[in-house]
Amino acid sequence: YVISSLELLVAEDYMIVYLNGATPRRRMPGLGWLKKCYQMIDRRLRKNLKALIIVHPSWFIRTVLAISRPFISVKFINKIQYVHSLEELEQLIPMEHVQIPDCVLQ
Repeated sequence: YVISSLELLVAEDYMIVYLNGATPRRRMPGLGWLKKCYQMIDRRLRKNLKALIIVHPSWFIRTVLAISRPFISVKFINKIQYVHSLEELEQLIPMEHVQIPDCVLQ
């Protein structure tokens, strides 16, 4: 769903905001799934991605990304940004463009 939506929406540079804080570890996607999704994204869309912002990164997600570093392109690694609060996110992007679920706001 996300990839097909991106193809329809993205005509220029974009950022993806991943709200991680309220996600239990058992419900997080596995590394293989994330890699498969990334590979499914058209080259044009990967090139236009300016940042993957991970809000409230857990120890687990940071560790998975650190371990995966040798298998991920340097260009993509450089696009990953960790944000520890919604206030910090607000410094990066206008919040009127972000839909934050109530469970994250609480």
